[in-house]
Amino acid sequence: MPTLVIVGTQWGDEGKGKIVDVLTEKAHYVVRFQGGNNAGHTLVINQKKYILHLIPSGIFHANTICVIGNGVVVDPEVLIGEIEKLKDQGIDVSPQKLKISERAHTIMPYHRALDQAREAIANRDKIGTTGRGIGPCYEDKVGRRGFRLIDLTKPDFFKEKLKKVLEEKNFLLQNLGAEPLSFEGIYERYIQYGQYLKPYLCDTSQLLWEAYHNKASILFEGAQGTFLDIDFGTYPYVTSSNTIAGNACSGSGFGPSQIEEVLGIVKAYTTRVGEGPFPTEQKNALGELLREKGGEFGSTTGRPRRCGWLDLVMVKTAIQLNGITGLAITKLDVLSGLERLKLCTAYKLGDRILSYVPSTLDELASVEPIYEELPGWEEDLTKIKHYEELPQQTKNYLKKIEDYLKVPIHIISTGPDRENCLILKHLFP
Repeated sequence: MPTLVIVGTQWGDEGKGKIVDVLTEKAHYVVRFQGGNNAGHTLVINQKKYILHLIPSGIFHANTICVIGNGVVVDPEVLIGEIEKLKDQGIDVSPQKLKISERAHTIMPYHRALDQAREAIANRDKIGTTGRGIGPCYEDKVGRRGFRLIDLTKPDFFKEKLKKVLEEKNFLLQNLGAEPLSFEGIYERYIQYGQYLKPYLCDTSQLLWEAYHNKASILFEGAQGTFLDIDFGTYPYVTSSNTIAGNACSGSGFGPSQIEEVLGIVKAYTTRVGEGPFPTEQKNALGELLREKGGEFGSTTGRPRRCGWLDLVMVKTAIQLNGITGLAITKLDVLSGLERLKLCTAYKLGDRILSYVPSTLDELASVEPIYEELPGWEEDLTKIKHYEELPQQTKNYLKKIEDYLKVPIHIISTGPDRENCLILKHLFP
């Protein structure tokens, strides 16, 4: 059975949640392998909107087991709240349906406090963090000061380590002008979180190994997008983890030779949240139109997204970094009604023409996008059920993307609902 990694090819918010939801109807397992509750998926199922931050989108399919891998950083309060909210909505979120790696690291209250305190004093040098403690948690993981979820189920060990760690964190908080945190309040609350989550915890690497050898189909979903990757994104305006496909293996304990397909999600235009260069950004009426029509507001923060034309240079670089074998085009319906469309096919930097995203911010901020123009279309795409029914101008737009990127389009999203999806290739037979 197939194994598939899904990644965003832009700055996140490409609509991965919907594509994961559509594909996991046929998948046995769906695995989240990095990030935390700084990311969010918005799904529309039977005209009802659901927003998920940690639990994989496959939770809405009865026969799919959802896995939160070791590469994810977990805020227990947020996760438990998400579980309880889904239960209230009649969704099965039992330990048989949701598996959480005991090796996943825990976001602590001081991580959130440090995140917010640093951003508060950053002034013009703000990164645009969500303030949810993701970065500080990854810092502690790498610095070997972190708590794994399994630690919350061991009261004596947790107590002794927390005393030592909190002393240092309170010193940092006070020097950043923030209030120190109480040991007793954190200890009691997090031990309770550990007891709640204990039935969900397991060795998820072993679970996936057994599933693979039992011929199960497995889908790995990343959060954010390629250009928020800590190594290959627009550093320092990036997230704190590796968002590219290679991290699906280390973030879940799954061998690279067992991955068969990598699906890149491409929004039909480009958006980003927060600071950093954006070559095709439209700070004009077109940008406002895309934002309003596309509902381009963060599902986690509510922040308005910056909007612009589709940047194929970015997507081409993402294909290289991820080893992408197929594409899913999302939010194509948002472009309906535009008389002319533009695709960025190269960058001009001084007297050079670039076909890749440069490494440095000053170069990326200095590039001039080179566009190719195509005629738009007026038709509403949300009622279309088959590729053949698409307007010819829409097909031309898609063909231009495919010809430039030299990677086939497998899925086309023509609206917000689960049913607004044209499947050109079935990745999970």
